[in-house]
Amino acid sequence: MSLFLREPSKLCFRKQGVVRSSPPHSEAISFPSSQTPPCFILRANYSGEGLGQLRYFLAPDLEKKAPMDLVCNDGEMVKVGSSHGWVATRKRDGTLRLQDDLNPAASDTDPKRIQLPPLVTLPHCQTELVANVSMSSPSPEDEDCIVAVKFFGPQLSYCRPGCQSEWTNVRIASPCFYSSRVMFSKKDDMFHIPASSGHIIGSWDLRKDQSKPKLRKLWFQKIPKMTKTKRDLLDSCCTTEYLVESTSTGETFLVKHYKKASGILDEAVNMKTKAVMVFRLDGKGNAVYTQDIGDLCIFISESEPFCVPRSSFPFFPCMSPNAVTVLSDREFTFMNLADGCILSEVVTVSCPFYIPPQDKKEKYKFRI
Repeated sequence: MSLFLREPSKLCFRKQGVVRSSPPHSEAISFPSSQTPPCFILRANYSGEGLGQLRYFLAPDLEKKAPMDLVCNDGEMVKVGSSHGWVATRKRDGTLRLQDDLNPAASDTDPKRIQLPPLVTLPHCQTELVANVSMSSPSPEDEDCIVAVKFFGPQLSYCRPGCQSEWTNVRIASPCFYSSRVMFSKKDDMFHIPASSGHIIGSWDLRKDQSKPKLRKLWFQKIPKMTKTKRDLLDSCCTTEYLVESTSTGETFLVKHYKKASGILDEAVNMKTKAVMVFRLDGKGNAVYTQDIGDLCIFISESEPFCVPRSSFPFFPCMSPNAVTVLSDREFTFMNLADGCILSEVVTVSCPFYIPPQDKKEKYKFRI
């Protein structure tokens, strides 16, 4: 994110804005990679026949087309989540499907759309508002892939698109999970949900059709001392907890994101990041506060969170180690964990989904 550190005032995220793709006076040097870098869709330029040429931030040289109504939420489809580069969409009739139109490594001419079973709403629950979507493998076409959808409220639903024709619905008893997000742990082979405040983690082994969660209490360690002003500020914020797993190091992190209303933008409340705290889970029930996650960079958005080693893209300038970057439809935030410095930009993004690195059949070349 050195580009942000040098020229934050020259970045624009609005639909008609322009993003500088390389630092001033830099040379266009290509470096081949078998994976696309972490990125998100900044905008789409209409290219005819209902399609838009996607422009990816953090990967300006990527070329991909997708339906304009999908990018802009102007049609029958509404985006409700994303996992592994697959976006979950909901039609007005309530049906869900997974599609790879926004995935930079997917085909333009042969996009994949996976229709999911009709939703069933449990009594005294709702399935209109989705907290997030999580998948147990990179593709819903995998035979053993489980797709889990966490709704706001007590309902968690999951299915196996490859072999199951209906959802299995789970009612979560404790209200502390009602606004939480689900994530899949490759290390544990289970789905985890952090409770509000992050002090408890509920775990489901959905491969065994487990309806009751295994609960684990966390003990927060090494929390830094704060002034009363700082404590009052954090207490006044809306807090969201995320579980993030590093496949490269085997570590699991709990990220606390603190946001507070800062005004009104386009007739909607604008929320601004006030703090980000990262805790390393040690497997013994301890959540240890840390300002050092090494070479990792954590990516938080409305898709399933992930982290990537900076060394995986050594020639890519727009990544920094030991950092957290957060994307929403109204804000882009970058935080250096070592010094706690937060850089934030007001944005308007219709696809606030970070896309993790994707394998490509052909070598991808980007500029440095």
